[in-house]
Amino acid sequence: MASATAIAPSAVDQRAKAQEAVRKITTIATLPEVTAKIIATVEDPKSTASQLHRIVSHDPALVTRILKVVNSSFYGLPGQIGSIERAIVLLGLNAVKNIAVAASLGQLFRGAKLCEGFTAKDLWTHCIAVAVAAREMARQMKAPIADEAFLAGMIHDIGILVSLQLWPEQLREVCDIARRDGRSFREVEQEKFGLDHQQLGQALAEMWKFPRPCQLVAGYHHEPATLGDDNRLLVSLVYTADVICCKSTKHGFNLTALHQGLDGGGAGEAIDPAIAAKVAENLDTLVGGATSLLG
Repeated sequence: MASATAIAPSAVDQRAKAQEAVRKITTIATLPEVTAKIIATVEDPKSTASQLHRIVSHDPALVTRILKVVNSSFYGLPGQIGSIERAIVLLGLNAVKNIAVAASLGQLFRGAKLCEGFTAKDLWTHCIAVAVAAREMARQMKAPIADEAFLAGMIHDIGILVSLQLWPEQLREVCDIARRDGRSFREVEQEKFGLDHQQLGQALAEMWKFPRPCQLVAGYHHEPATLGDDNRLLVSLVYTADVICCKSTKHGFNLTALHQGLDGGGAGEAIDPAIAAKVAENLDTLVGGATSLLG
């Protein structure tokens, strides 16, 4: 009991520090209004496709993006779909929500240099790759959370956007030290910021009112074993996808999970190694179409 009491204030303090950090940011403090409305609508169990259509139809650029994605090979639907109503019915509310989130987030991962060799766009490329890999593993496992896994993958590293805005110089140092010395990215973050991108990401996902499972992915995607069984599968999917994508040099920023193993963090208990291996083998093909559509 005594040790638990000693640990708790530190966790509470770090959570409060992460929330305070997120409140200081400006560029990424709020999602576009239409995206926030879409998330709220889809998360409401009483919502309908017609309600979602009314929201989406007010954003012509988003309508164009959705139709582009629905008519691509990404979702594998037959024929050309010219109506947003039809697209929503065929894709489902969750998939439309994911495209809207991708369109919004893609605007936030622009321009700035993370460190030598990587830009914010490289981080977004990585997030899309993780999203695609997590979705594919969920499909192969026949787990009914493929769309959720895609959204969770897209936002898993959003905490890095917070540190990029608040502490850009220190973030470059984190990247350089982690790459040069082969150290854990999160360990170096804790030294430089007193926080890591998981804590910052969870605080931002909470502020953006993302679904609770996605908040947990942002906050625990490097350590799924610390969560209870009810929440572990989604986090383990993203953990595994993150490791697969970070082992490749082709799919963007890869320093955060570069030194993690597929069986680490407790993910090995939840994900069939054969499925993970198959996704890793086909990663280039899986990711190629998605990055051109959503990048």
